[in-house]
Amino acid sequence: MSTNSKTSPNLPWKAWLSISTFSLAMHMSFRRNMTVNRFLFNLCDRKSSPSTKNGVTSFDVSVDATRDLWFRLYKPTNTTATNFPVIVYFHGGGFAILAANSKVCDDACRRLAEEVPAVVISVNYRRSPEHRCPNQYEDGIDALKFIDNSFTDIENFPACADIKQCFLAGDSAGGNLAHNVAVLADGCNFSRLRLNGLIVIQPFFGGEERTESEMRFQRDPLVGLKLTDWMWKAFLPEGSNRDHPAANVFGPNAGDISGVNLPPTIIFIGGFDPLQDGGKRYHEGLKKCGKDAHLIEYPNAVHCFYLFPEVPECSLFLKEVKDFICSQAAK
Repeated sequence: MSTNSKTSPNLPWKAWLSISTFSLAMHMSFRRNMTVNRFLFNLCDRKSSPSTKNGVTSFDVSVDATRDLWFRLYKPTNTTATNFPVIVYFHGGGFAILAANSKVCDDACRRLAEEVPAVVISVNYRRSPEHRCPNQYEDGIDALKFIDNSFTDIENFPACADIKQCFLAGDSAGGNLAHNVAVLADGCNFSRLRLNGLIVIQPFFGGEERTESEMRFQRDPLVGLKLTDWMWKAFLPEGSNRDHPAANVFGPNAGDISGVNLPPTIIFIGGFDPLQDGGKRYHEGLKKCGKDAHLIEYPNAVHCFYLFPEVPECSLFLKEVKDFICSQAAK
């Protein structure tokens, strides 16, 4: 249950402006007939090309051109280290918007690569409503299989990338994706890749029963009820409700994952995020299944706080991720 008694977060004006712009774009682009006006949304969704800047170089790799499955790889350059963990990252966007080359996602992955430091692989998966569940999960697990099978054949794949020290990470809908891909990965016999941890950032989970934080922040500009209801309806299989296992992972229709070999998990939630109670339930569900799970809460954090380096919680978040990766690598 949400316990934040403040009425509004303290945010720099640049963050408020960005959030307001994206909120307006979503409300205008999400149509009643369950389609997305991608031309309109792309007017505010600036794209970034692969580049070398801020101590990180990046390039794109195609996995399957027939379904536009590819990833952007980020490698730190301002370091003498010869061995880096690998973070396979899934961006947010309610499964419906944004991409691996969206500027906000590109900037976030670049910061992650520099600060940890790590080789970051940001997966560009198919989006709803054109491609519904489970297409996104299939893209995620296929990206892992591709990395495991073909990394030695990828031109310029950094020799310093240690795929035996691999972490799955994702924010919002990407956090949901990271969890479900980790579950699927338990059934894969990877030859070289090894999952050491799961980094779940303000995960997008749901259920037919509204949580207290969803109701309290139901007018949130990014994940208010009107928007999230549309996202679930566009993503889930036709005829499904929010108790579908993809949304309610520990709900009445979910399978038992007690026997699934999930890696240690760290979950981040924010005190002004409508999804925070879902994140807490996810943490509790993992613990009940006997999993190693840790919950980090930032009382003043809004949804997508990690996209704004000017927000104090962003640097705290990067340090927690670094510490988590270092602690797992030491085992």
